[in-house]
Amino acid sequence: MPFKYRLPGYLATGFLILTTSLWTFWGIAELYYEGWGLPFPAPLAYLIPAAICLVFTLLALRWPRVGGWTLIVCGTAFTIWWWNMAAQRAGGLSMTGVLSMFPVSALLIVTGVLFLLEGRFRRRRQEAGWQPSSPGWRRKLGYLLALGIPLLVIIIVSVVQLPPILSRHDDGLRGARLIEGDGVILIWAPEGPGWNWRQPWGGYPAWHSLALYGQSPLGLEADNWDLAPTAFDMEQTGLCASLTADGLSLADAPLYIWRMPTVDELVASLTRDGVNAGCRWNGQEGEQACAITPDKETPLWNPGAPPIYYWAAEEYDERDAYYVSYNGYVGAQPKTFGNPRHGYRCVREP
Repeated sequence: MPFKYRLPGYLATGFLILTTSLWTFWGIAELYYEGWGLPFPAPLAYLIPAAICLVFTLLALRWPRVGGWTLIVCGTAFTIWWWNMAAQRAGGLSMTGVLSMFPVSALLIVTGVLFLLEGRFRRRRQEAGWQPSSPGWRRKLGYLLALGIPLLVIIIVSVVQLPPILSRHDDGLRGARLIEGDGVILIWAPEGPGWNWRQPWGGYPAWHSLALYGQSPLGLEADNWDLAPTAFDMEQTGLCASLTADGLSLADAPLYIWRMPTVDELVASLTRDGVNAGCRWNGQEGEQACAITPDKETPLWNPGAPPIYYWAAEEYDERDAYYVSYNGYVGAQPKTFGNPRHGYRCVREP
């Protein structure tokens, strides 16, 4: 049969391997960024999208029509869900947002159509008496590439990411620390309620809960999700305001010794190899300019703990509050957002 009848199968296989490889790159990079420090096997969750794409690939290579329809249905559902979520977060769906996610969402639909064509052309070849004559390894080349390229991505990312992670500066001290940042000198709370106070459900308090801790009824588990706390609430009734002088317990009323740090204070206190990273907040979301790239290290971070973000005192808007990542990234998340990666640490003046 002419090459043009084989082309849909080649393109479909290539597109699906590309999508799987992109999801693999995202998954392994996020595993080392967000997932490192989470109890095993939780970090493996970041590889689930890649694993699903790999299953789709193997299914479509073996049964093109079944795989094609699976890709069309799942690709359509995922694309609608993703674009709808992106539109809600950004207040509308931009062309940039659509195109940036096309290779890992809508491309699945295109690939599914191509596999349907491959299934039709393969059936015609078989009806015409076609028999494969190439060596076995060549016939299995699609399977080898589908498995080998994502595995190569995992190896390359691991070679780049693991050495700096395993060599992070950790002095083992988890008590109160005086940190001299870039123009900022603060004492940061010791391990306990003022620093990454893990809750029974396994995560850390949301900004919303931290801000309303001191309101009646006292505590983090009060049924007050209908309230809309502000930065003023964080200052007046926030958990940090009730932290005792030694930072090891919480009082029944605000003492106003400790407070939540600002975005600028967090960014200016980031370090690398025990040296201040020279970062300052530019007032905008995104990567901040630093003299050296900071990392998740002591004295500011616990390298072995799950959190990679710290909540800041400021609000982004009525719905969201600012957070700072260990690598100098400033972003905003819903105030009600609490999980194992969003921690906090109270501060006070020396």
